[in-house]
Amino acid sequence: MSESIISVENLSKCYKIGRQAAKGDGLRHVLEQAVRAPFAWLRPESREKRGKTEEFWALRGLDLEIERGQMVGIIGRNGAGKSTFLKLLSRITEPTTGRIRLRGRVASLLEVGTGFHPELTGRENIFLNGSILGMSRAEIQRKFDEIVAFAEINKFLDTPVKRYSSGMYVRLAFAVAAHLEPEILIVDEVLAVGDAEFQKKCLGKMEDVSTKEGRTVILVSHQMPAIQNLCTRCILMDRGQLQQDGKTSDVIAGYLAKGHELASGDLSQRTDRAGKGRARVTGIDLLDSSGNPLVEAASGGDVILRVSYEVRQGETLKGGLLVLDLSSDLKSFIGLSTALASKRELQLSGDGYVDFLVPKWPLLGGRYSLSVYLEAEGEAQDVIDDAAIVDTVDGDFFGSGKSHHKGWHGEYVLVPHSWDQGS
Repeated sequence: MSESIISVENLSKCYKIGRQAAKGDGLRHVLEQAVRAPFAWLRPESREKRGKTEEFWALRGLDLEIERGQMVGIIGRNGAGKSTFLKLLSRITEPTTGRIRLRGRVASLLEVGTGFHPELTGRENIFLNGSILGMSRAEIQRKFDEIVAFAEINKFLDTPVKRYSSGMYVRLAFAVAAHLEPEILIVDEVLAVGDAEFQKKCLGKMEDVSTKEGRTVILVSHQMPAIQNLCTRCILMDRGQLQQDGKTSDVIAGYLAKGHELASGDLSQRTDRAGKGRARVTGIDLLDSSGNPLVEAASGGDVILRVSYEVRQGETLKGGLLVLDLSSDLKSFIGLSTALASKRELQLSGDGYVDFLVPKWPLLGGRYSLSVYLEAEGEAQDVIDDAAIVDTVDGDFFGSGKSHHKGWHGEYVLVPHSWDQGS
């Protein structure tokens, strides 16, 4: 049996969340209460009522063993506790209860710029990070050229990193974390900032680090294909607890089944959402071109996806962006965006809705998961995975009297086309 490089025992993390004062809980009210009932504050229930904080358990009772050389994927919805777990592993924060045993050096890439000093140049930060990992200057120098070549920032190597774009930050941060020979490499969703080519390059490097160099990699990502292709083991977290741990394909199947279950519920009651919350999506409806409700879409028919929202009372948010993603079996098939489809700016206030009209619905028969992203004022306001289910039946998309043929079911997006033959 392989040696455990990470041991987690009864790990829990509790945060104190400040609550808003109750109405009438100002200074005048407090003074009035003191005059009317000078000893009331001594009662335990009164002290508890005046408390301005409540407990939030981001992690609770986590037990885990990870072996040397494993590449482990961690998945879960927003608020599941994934990032908190990685911060505990990285010693960024301390657990409330339990303990973690790490048998090796840890390099973490949790968010853009983690571990970098903004006033130092890229060159200086490479040496700084290496020193933090306990490497000698000679060891860092030996890897230096590889790091610079991988990050592709040669021209900006002696520029302070505070002037780097987010993409440049990620390129250098990942190059440093992956090349300075840590026994444990921890990577959060931050790779989503890079371009597609660089993401592919990073995924390949992580695979090499694990399979060829025998190091341990922990990857947190919402990109299920990356988890499925790279990780032999997967961990599913939900509300701070470990829900499933095992073979990647089995765990992802459980995650998708849970997503369908959630998508069938009341969207306004969902708590597994991210964003600032100044605007929230409250419902998603499937309609025909006349605005009548549909139970399912048909290939080739005109379809409206109506996204209802509400904005905090009295607020008007500019620079709105609403994006929908329809996927099935880990593959995205359709992306809809208010910013791409029109030059108009989306402005949000009160209660309202946005209608996406999709002419000639291009999906084959099957069940599709719809995720939603709502942005305003330059910040994500509401992000929900598996916000709704869109069932589709095969229709006569091409007007040929045929819906599909063998081998196509659920694997393609239909597009208008024609053909001719010559000799």
